[in-house]
Amino acid sequence: MTHLDLGSAIARIIGRCCRLDVEALKPGNVSVHSPGHGMRAEDFIESADAIAPILARPGLTVGARVLDCVEATLARVGCNTNLGIILLSAPLVSAVFIETQAQELRQRLNVVLRGLDQNDAKLAFEAIRLAAPAGIGRVRRHDVGQNPTVSLLEAMRAAEAWDRIAYQYAHGFRDVFDTGVAELKHCSKRWDPYPNPLVWATVGCFLGFMARIPDTHIRRKFGPGTAERARATAQIVETRFKACENPLAAVELLRHYDNELKREGLNPGTSADLTVASLIALHLEDLLIGNRCNGVAMHEHKGNVSIG
Repeated sequence: MTHLDLGSAIARIIGRCCRLDVEALKPGNVSVHSPGHGMRAEDFIESADAIAPILARPGLTVGARVLDCVEATLARVGCNTNLGIILLSAPLVSAVFIETQAQELRQRLNVVLRGLDQNDAKLAFEAIRLAAPAGIGRVRRHDVGQNPTVSLLEAMRAAEAWDRIAYQYAHGFRDVFDTGVAELKHCSKRWDPYPNPLVWATVGCFLGFMARIPDTHIRRKFGPGTAERARATAQIVETRFKACENPLAAVELLRHYDNELKREGLNPGTSADLTVASLIALHLEDLLIGNRCNGVAMHEHKGNVSIG
């Protein structure tokens, strides 16, 4: 497969995964079923259209992918809809393009992360300043308002305690592979007899992150106590959702929880970003397997979603 063909396949993956993100009824997040936080599903779909061809472009460094995507998003929708998705997607996509003996996506990703340099940090810091995510604050070491003096990996390691996206860089995307991809595979298989199993698996993956890790977007805006209370409630909702033989039976539960979170202004944005990254990692794994077999094997997701 040429780099051009590979780029086209990756662009389709990015678009498909970002659409799954808004087609799934993920409580507290913007979706086709419910707007929120001053944004609509259309903003996220347009953002996906803006970043997919950039993320899929061969030859870019991780930092360049991040900055170019943020600039394209702001030009298209005028607000930050996807900084976390971009930060997580850039190294995953770069892992597919690199020349290495490593075959598995996770192994290739570790090569990318170890190769991040100070220029990657400079470009990523600029992107973060442009996106201006809520609750970012100031820190003493490697603040994004200053020019970095370390590699992007080192900067992320310094931030891992309060930012779960930074934690992924510092720990080889542990949550994405061990929780996210695993949840997607399990839930897709379980609900395969029902329509749109990957949409429901996306909900299951999202709730799995919410229930296990206090959402750091909520924590930055409202403090650790609120983040922990949201996590505890999500654990109850996750248990009830995953107990349903038919996921359609959980629609009322999900809608009620969605309304509750939005009334309180709580947006589990980091959990959503990790979910999209997990979807992308799942599909990129399939792409690498298919490429080794001289073909592309990817999960297809067609049509609109109807959940009643």
